[in-house]
Amino acid sequence: MEEVDRRGIAAVLAADADLQRRPRLASALHADAHERAVQRFAADHGLPGDVLTAILFGPYDEDTDHPWHRSLWFAHGAVNGQDLWTERNTSGHIIHRGFTEIASGTQNGVIKTLNDWTAADGKTICKDEETLKFYAPKDETIQLDFEITLRASDGDVTLGDTKEGTFAIRLAETMRALKPLVKGEKPKPGDGHIVLSTGIRDDGASAAAAKEAKKEAATWGKRAAWCDYYGPVGSNIVGIAVFDHPSNPRHPTWWHVRDYGLFAANPFGQHDFESLSDQKAGDLKIPAGQSITFRYRVVLHEGDEKKGRITERYAEYVKETSTAKK
Repeated sequence: MEEVDRRGIAAVLAADADLQRRPRLASALHADAHERAVQRFAADHGLPGDVLTAILFGPYDEDTDHPWHRSLWFAHGAVNGQDLWTERNTSGHIIHRGFTEIASGTQNGVIKTLNDWTAADGKTICKDEETLKFYAPKDETIQLDFEITLRASDGDVTLGDTKEGTFAIRLAETMRALKPLVKGEKPKPGDGHIVLSTGIRDDGASAAAAKEAKKEAATWGKRAAWCDYYGPVGSNIVGIAVFDHPSNPRHPTWWHVRDYGLFAANPFGQHDFESLSDQKAGDLKIPAGQSITFRYRVVLHEGDEKKGRITERYAEYVKETSTAKK
């Protein structure tokens, strides 16, 4: 493993037989798989709580809770009609092709990857370049920036209108707003809290009430500049916030945020989120040869959104990235 000052960031890679399934990246002084990057990054640098994200494995069946939910990832459920969100036999794939940069430093570390998005039959739909930039811990927070450019390399690409996507995190089970459902029993409140930049929020009580009424929770499918999900991990209250960059298409994004810990920015699922009759209302087309870029910041913090200063940190993010472009 590359040596680095303990106060800095080491970008290291993991040997993993499943490398072809998703891009596998490691971070911050620990060589591990891509889906573990956020949680190990947090643990290695002292945020309270060993695991902030969930990693679910196993074959898909009706009783399995979304085994394709693996910590932090970017994928979508309708790309030229192909499902690249789930991992069923009929799903497409995102295949890692190489690294263009791996850099460590005292202030940040960077990993850039090239990936192919393919249909179930192996035909290439489009290509991407992903950049993950990890920052050294500061003020009881850990931040990472995620940027992805999707290129229509093999013809037009349509990112279809579906709730199944897109820039996503699956949180630790203890952070759920709703406890796992038990057949024959009423929904039970969890200890997690969901907060949007607009002030709309859910907690265990509201999530349980919505489930019992067979309705969506208040925060699901709403548009906001950021979303924060916090709850207990061990003896501590911790949270993860995701910032939608103002330059992103369709900012502020819709949030596919669930009471069981799924947490996703989705700029495409308009008809699902707004109950529209037009099932293609949220389609976004990338003409052949062109590209589109999305940027997000992820903030791991202690306490609720107020202790984590999420409103202020979002304003800092916008100012910082706007200044950097000048």
